[in-house]
Amino acid sequence: MSVADGFRAGGRRAAWRGSLTSAHRVVIVAAVVGGLTGLGVAAFDRVVVDVLLERVADAPEWLLAVLPGVGLLIALAARRVIGGGVSPSTADEYLRAFHDPEVRLGWRAFAGRMVAAIATLGSGAPMGLEGPSLYLGATIGAEAQRRGGPRVAGSDRRTLTVAGAAAGVAAIFKAPATGAVFALEVPYRGDFARRMLLPALVAAATGYLVFAWINGTDPLFPIEGNAAFGFRDLAGAAVVGVVAALGAHGFSWLLRQAKRIPDGLHPVRTTVAAGAALALLFVVGEALTGEPLVLGSGYQVLTWVADPGRSAWALLALLVLRGLATSATVAGGGVGGLFIPLVVAGALTGALVGNVANPGDLDLFIVIGVAAFLGAGYRVPLAAVMFVAETTGRPSFVVPGLIAAVAAELLMGRASVTAYQLDHSAPGD
Repeated sequence: MSVADGFRAGGRRAAWRGSLTSAHRVVIVAAVVGGLTGLGVAAFDRVVVDVLLERVADAPEWLLAVLPGVGLLIALAARRVIGGGVSPSTADEYLRAFHDPEVRLGWRAFAGRMVAAIATLGSGAPMGLEGPSLYLGATIGAEAQRRGGPRVAGSDRRTLTVAGAAAGVAAIFKAPATGAVFALEVPYRGDFARRMLLPALVAAATGYLVFAWINGTDPLFPIEGNAAFGFRDLAGAAVVGVVAALGAHGFSWLLRQAKRIPDGLHPVRTTVAAGAALALLFVVGEALTGEPLVLGSGYQVLTWVADPGRSAWALLALLVLRGLATSATVAGGGVGGLFIPLVVAGALTGALVGNVANPGDLDLFIVIGVAAFLGAGYRVPLAAVMFVAETTGRPSFVVPGLIAAVAAELLMGRASVTAYQLDHSAPGD
């Protein structure tokens, strides 16, 4: 290439760079954040699910009962030694960073929490992978925002943090729209974070694509059979919403109390007591159901609950036992997500109502129970409905899911599983 050609090529590159606005640059950086988040979440998922949980599943029952307590002790050590004494919060930490400019998502805290999450979840404690995945993406996004300099000047300080959080949820659930909507909806009760939609969508899409490239694109909860519904099902959806709101109120109260316990007691004693409680709840659940359903992420419960032969007492007992087990894990300083525990509680609630209202459409009631309980617990009705549509591969569930989610939302008042949500965004947000 001649010198003149080189000058012309350089001029074109400079003109192209000059044509990029700050908004364009933020979207490009958000895409990179999403891709890095997808890689990180895929690695996290492989370690927890493929390396640890597959081995735990083959362990004798006495070891299944004991392992979560051991995982909590390892998590406590990781948070103290690696993380410098950080809290077990992941999604809550994202919300704190969103609302408080003084809160920084640093790498030492990140390392401590992620090792603690692997220990907590890999030992079979009843929490989800989505909390650490969201936190992973938010930390990557926050670091990109800090290092972006003039390339992202003019954007809201939280834009890439939100984008990374969206990518984390999108990746772990293979649900890009859910990731974007959840990250924007969860900071507020009854409102959305503003002016961050495009970066969140782009990051969610790239995070999903990278994760799906590694782990496949199968729906998280494939549903078989007919997805049609009638008036009876729509009326039943409203009932599911009411029942789910009552359940979510109780679950939210338990979790808020559990989060306060580590602050007032000796952490080692609290962790040991939480491990003992988990072992006891496991034994009780095994005696009632004949299966190890109280511990673990809860995906096996979603298969178990779809059997129309389950009695109302068994469903209710498992709902209570898993709520107590998740709360014990939180009280013991476990690091994990509350999204999937809410999903499992919603599936059990939907099955309870469905067995009475319309046993022939049990799958439909399970799905709308998920939408109602998740939407009410985290105050994210739109993300909850999007979640059931994307993860089941059945968008026809949207209408009854919306009815159930809105009914539950209207009854929740100010209750939530997190104390870091605000009622409404400020005019400048």
